Amino acid sequence: MTARPQTPDTADARATSTSPASGPAGASPAAGASAPAGAGPGAGGRPRGLRNRFDPAGWARDLGLGARFAVTGGRQGWTRTVLTAVGVGLGVALLLLAAAVPSILDNRRDRGQARQVVSLSEELKAGPRTFLYTGGDTEWRGQDIVGSLLRAEGSRPPAPPGVSAMPRPGEMVVSPALRDLLRRDGNDVLRERFADYRIVGTVGDEGLLGPAELVYVAGSDRLTEQNAQRTDHFGNDGEGEPMSAVLILLAVMVCVVLLMPVAIFVGTAVRFGGEQRDRRLAALRLVGADLRMTHRIAAGESLVGALLGLAVGCAIFLVGREFVGSVTVWDINVFPSDVAPHPTLAALIAVAVPACAVLVTLLALRGITIEPLGVVRGGTPRRRRLWWRLALPALGFGLLLPLVGGVSYQADTDLNTYQVAAGAVLVLVGVTALLPWLVEGFVNRFRGGPLSWQLAIRRLQLSSGTAARTVSGVTVAVAGAVAIQMLFAGVQDDFEKDTGHDANDPRIGFSRGVTDSADATGTISAIRATPGTRDVVARVRATIGKAGITDRKMENAPVEELFIADCTSLRTYYDLGSCEDGDVFRSGLPSSSFAKPGAAVDVTPPGYGDTSKEHLWTVPATARTVAPRADAPDDVVQGILATPSAVPIGDLADPWLIIDLNTDPAVRDSVERVRNTAIRTDPGAAVVVYASIERNERFEDIQTGLFVGATVTLLLIGASMVVTQLEQLRDRRRLLSVLVAFGTRRTTLACSILWQTAIPVVIGLTLSLVGGAALGVVLLKMVDRPVQDWSALVPMVGIGAGVIALVTLVSLPPLWRMMRPEGLRTE
Repeated sequence: MTARPQTPDTADARATSTSPASGPAGASPAAGASAPAGAGPGAGGRPRGLRNRFDPAGWARDLGLGARFAVTGGRQGWTRTVLTAVGVGLGVALLLLAAAVPSILDNRRDRGQARQVVSLSEELKAGPRTFLYTGGDTEWRGQDIVGSLLRAEGSRPPAPPGVSAMPRPGEMVVSPALRDLLRRDGNDVLRERFADYRIVGTVGDEGLLGPAELVYVAGSDRLTEQNAQRTDHFGNDGEGEPMSAVLILLAVMVCVVLLMPVAIFVGTAVRFGGEQRDRRLAALRLVGADLRMTHRIAAGESLVGALLGLAVGCAIFLVGREFVGSVTVWDINVFPSDVAPHPTLAALIAVAVPACAVLVTLLALRGITIEPLGVVRGGTPRRRRLWWRLALPALGFGLLLPLVGGVSYQADTDLNTYQVAAGAVLVLVGVTALLPWLVEGFVNRFRGGPLSWQLAIRRLQLSSGTAARTVSGVTVAVAGAVAIQMLFAGVQDDFEKDTGHDANDPRIGFSRGVTDSADATGTISAIRATPGTRDVVARVRATIGKAGITDRKMENAPVEELFIADCTSLRTYYDLGSCEDGDVFRSGLPSSSFAKPGAAVDVTPPGYGDTSKEHLWTVPATARTVAPRADAPDDVVQGILATPSAVPIGDLADPWLIIDLNTDPAVRDSVERVRNTAIRTDPGAAVVVYASIERNERFEDIQTGLFVGATVTLLLIGASMVVTQLEQLRDRRRLLSVLVAFGTRRTTLACSILWQTAIPVVIGLTLSLVGGAALGVVLLKMVDRPVQDWSALVPMVGIGAGVIALVTLVSLPPLWRMMRPEGLRTE
């Protein structure tokens, strides 16, 4: 039996009736046919006075009957229910993952803060629980290694998180991932870096952000009050710096963009097998069921599929969670125990998914008149209304436009996140709602063409809604990705800083505090002796102050920079002319500077080193003014320049050795060898590979979250579209077999399937490009930034097209199997 089509969504339910009792529409049930319980007299099935009365028992009975159809409808019924459950289950799994994001972030933040070390105050004296600490972070071939160097000062120092006791000097506790990395073949250079320590244990989960994190905690007797900080506990209870309104806007948009496709797919999955359902409902009308009863039965079928989908989604989530620790995406790795959905959000999902299934089914049936008997009407299906489809994005933009220019970078700026989220959701939903109308209007204007084209166009003319629903998830995903990519590109410069280093320049920076000239000279010699180093340029940087300041606790006292280096190194940054050891120069200092030739200066100014009294040094009267080279770094342009014998390094307050060098690319792991030398020289020494751009950490975190979420969402999109495509092919297998039996070439049918997918895809991607660009422009106006690069939109569209192409390729093998004469068999 078939249903009378009123919209193209269900126009396929139009096949010739298979009932021998065909008759006029609305005819009474055939003689001897028994009406379902609750069906009353008349075409409506119950007296007019009782039609609007809410009957809980009747609702429960009808929903239960629909549930029975879902699980007892033979192989076809079970197949449709399983496909619905799988489609809904994929969406539920991702929704549960999204609901677990707060737990993941909270747990990672808590463990990160628990292992931080914060110095209480400079007045803290050594005691039974105090210890010295310095960071020992390093890298290995692009992987970050988080290190802590400790030295107990008392008999009862606290143990670091994840460690049973503070390691003694020469002992080291490592994370399981770092232990495996050290044991791996080919990592001899890394093992040399930690050769001074003996591994005595493993860091537990409490001290790690994730199971793949590389962490070590080592005891060192080389820590002193000069190169480390004193404290008596681990943990930082302070709150982090508040996020700016722009970062909040980015975070809100990322959530909207990632979750909208999931909602679309869940709504699509509950409509699997709609054509078979309509025919079955027509048969129920034949035996006396009224329209409301058939709607409730259909809702019962969808409810079963949604409930099974909840179970499937929970199973997928629970199974996948056990393997999440072995997966690292965009440097993010978490423990399975962290992936715990928030109870409130999980309860909301458990209620919303079945409710969504019932609501979507009832809304889909509003445009269908399910009649007894399978009689095809001759009227033209009603065209889709356009006004409400345009009203949705208009309302969304109406919510966003008042915020134009009102989102600033200040952390205390108020931003109505609900207004932003609601506006973005309405725009994206409006884009999706426009797709069926555009597809219908496009295909209804075509006539003629090759046979494969005609088959595809005719199929789309009869059922354009099904094709539009298939690509609606990709449409909303690409539209959201285009908007968020435009927003990221527009504000990226505000969260990045140009360091002045050429991206192609492999220069490396080494820095550490030194105590005297011998310490500095020994470090420079060790770096120069490291295999693979070249072009080593070193300087000692310190601060000098104005002489005669009696208030030794004065803040913001006038200071100047002092650079100490040999003539060869100074010539790297300045045009010196003649230079000998003992010479002093001035560069970039204003005429008002206190560091004039012949003037006495304080090499221990207030706030630096020993501030109890002045330590004077006189700038030689022969000090010449020199100009910096054009390529000199900004931090060496202005100050006093002295050769090593001109000023004793040991008299300076907090002298800092800075070395710039290049590495030989022909020497394997030359950068890692420099890091080895740095750790042997000073555990707290820093080695930095200069980058051309420095990025804000929170901006990077949000961008990383987008990439991680987009990867998972694209996997969901592909999997859900494969399920949808297989469901549609399964529903058409008899038609495909008939066409093959009548001599239609299989390549023609395959091309027609390709056209049926390609046409909605092209329309959907075009619509997503336009809608996403419009939303992106509005978002940029909100932060008062122009569009930076329109070409950034192309990759998003290409990714969407790639997903469709991959899904079509995967669906070809089952298509060939369905185009066999065996498909004509029936049960």
